[in-house]
Amino acid sequence: MRFFVSSSVKPTEASVAVWREFYPFFNHRNGAVRFSPVLHSALSFIIILYLLFETYSVSGQKLPFTDITKQAGIDHRFQVFEGMFGGGACVFDFDNDGFEDIFVTSGVLTDKLYRNNGDGTFTNVYPKSGLILTDKYVTQGAAAADVNRDGFVDLFVTTITTKGKKKVIPRAINLFFLNNGDGTFRDATKEYKLDQMNSFSTGVSFGDFNADGWPDLYVGNYFNEFKGELSVINDAMVVGANQISAGYLLLNNGGKFFTDVYKDYGLDFKGFGFGGVFSDFDNDGDQDLIVNHDFGFKRTPNLLLENLYPKKKFRNVAKKLDIDLSINSMGTAVGDYDGNGFMDYFFTNIRFNRFMVNNGTGKPFTDKVRDVGMNFVSISWGANFADFDNDGDVDLFVSNGDLNPNCVPMGNYFFQNLNEKQFREDSRAVGLNDYGVGRGSVTFDIDNDGDLDLLVVNQIPVWEEYPVESFTRLYRNDSTSGNWLKIKLKGITAESQGIGSRITVVVNGKRMIREIDGGGSSHLSQNSTIAHFGLGGATVADSIIVNWSGGNEQLFLNQSLNQLLEITEVPQSNNYIIQLIFGSIFLTVLTAFIFRKKLSLG
Repeated sequence: MRFFVSSSVKPTEASVAVWREFYPFFNHRNGAVRFSPVLHSALSFIIILYLLFETYSVSGQKLPFTDITKQAGIDHRFQVFEGMFGGGACVFDFDNDGFEDIFVTSGVLTDKLYRNNGDGTFTNVYPKSGLILTDKYVTQGAAAADVNRDGFVDLFVTTITTKGKKKVIPRAINLFFLNNGDGTFRDATKEYKLDQMNSFSTGVSFGDFNADGWPDLYVGNYFNEFKGELSVINDAMVVGANQISAGYLLLNNGGKFFTDVYKDYGLDFKGFGFGGVFSDFDNDGDQDLIVNHDFGFKRTPNLLLENLYPKKKFRNVAKKLDIDLSINSMGTAVGDYDGNGFMDYFFTNIRFNRFMVNNGTGKPFTDKVRDVGMNFVSISWGANFADFDNDGDVDLFVSNGDLNPNCVPMGNYFFQNLNEKQFREDSRAVGLNDYGVGRGSVTFDIDNDGDLDLLVVNQIPVWEEYPVESFTRLYRNDSTSGNWLKIKLKGITAESQGIGSRITVVVNGKRMIREIDGGGSSHLSQNSTIAHFGLGGATVADSIIVNWSGGNEQLFLNQSLNQLLEITEVPQSNNYIIQLIFGSIFLTVLTAFIFRKKLSLG
């Protein structure tokens, strides 16, 4: 049981599809979901019994996750503009104090910038942060990177319109803020030549697609033209010739400004964009791009854009590799669930999600959502692969929520990785079965104790009689088993946080890989840029390989566990110099040894 029932709820066609799948006996007429009084009473009674069972079956038990929202000082809700859209969070250490902070978009309400106090609590410092310009806009998603490489992480925020007088789409610019290095930001939107790009933008992702060390951007745009209310999206709108929009592919010009090179890189695709995520799907050392499209079954399916670096070109190989998903694609989780060395991708969707497993370079992807036990009916948004229990394999959290203003509560999912072949849905058992109107979700270690915590953005239900509280929740991970290792990268010629780089940890012959998150993973959100590895009962990391964007590689052997390991890139030229020095010393010693040997024999 995953849904509540209302006697009269206003749904969209997508929500109706979910109801029909879950309740084949329901009737949809005149835009409302209605049951006979007897049937409604029976269903309500069953649901009440189920919720009582959920509550009391776990009472008295210590759950792996603890909801610390209120005690941590988090007080946030996302309020939609007209309907449905928005709700993202960005994890970044904006003040460089070693504790990761959170920026959360709020839609028509005021955004929040939560500074991590280092004691398990947060303080909202938004009013004095220099970010107050966002309060004039209806914000959606966010991502962060050190755009000008000054050592402080900057912030990009997507918007769909300005507050106040209604505008025709495209409605507003996105916002970019440079970090001043003193705990505040300044608006640099015009300086970075972003002030003329009016759009209806959703998700944003940082990457380094030309491997020059300067973080670039992909921004997903949803509409090119739309004059109606966002709460009413119908077939006529979906098939309209002028509705869909191209995304922005923004090249970073030496930290000075951005240039949209979408067409220059051979891209002419348009769709209902929900953003994208940079990821090296083919293990060739450059960043490819996955683009999520809503209504892919009627307009443009998802894209898998292969980076042809060093050529300035992307090529869509989605159809060739069976990953041109014709779905309502909301977000993408990235992780190697089966340990084969290739990244797999979980796509959130309306009705059934998709789990596209990577079979290796040049081979088609396989949808294994049913095979691995994740074929549940839902409307899903955020998703995060992470080793939450530190046992050496990645689990999956999925944030669920109806198409507000429909407001049919749906519980979140937590898929426990059992043996790198199967997952088990354990949300109730671990304390994550919230029924709020879920959207974006992010993972990070709020207290630096070595396990990953979780923040889930929830929307305010438009329906005033929504049966449960819906507010953004922060969950502390209280798991106690399993060793761990966290790795923080500092790029010198590569991107400064390691965005676009990959880390491989080898323990007892098992290889685990992580890509540094530049945003767009989950829904409109960005996870921590610190790579986390659960290592179970291992006592040492046999080897750590860092493949930096740009081609540099570093190897570390026999590293201790249960620590934050900070790795600074040694540029390739310096590697050559070091190798030359040691080579010269070796040859000198070898020559002296041979000469002395000859003298002794003579």
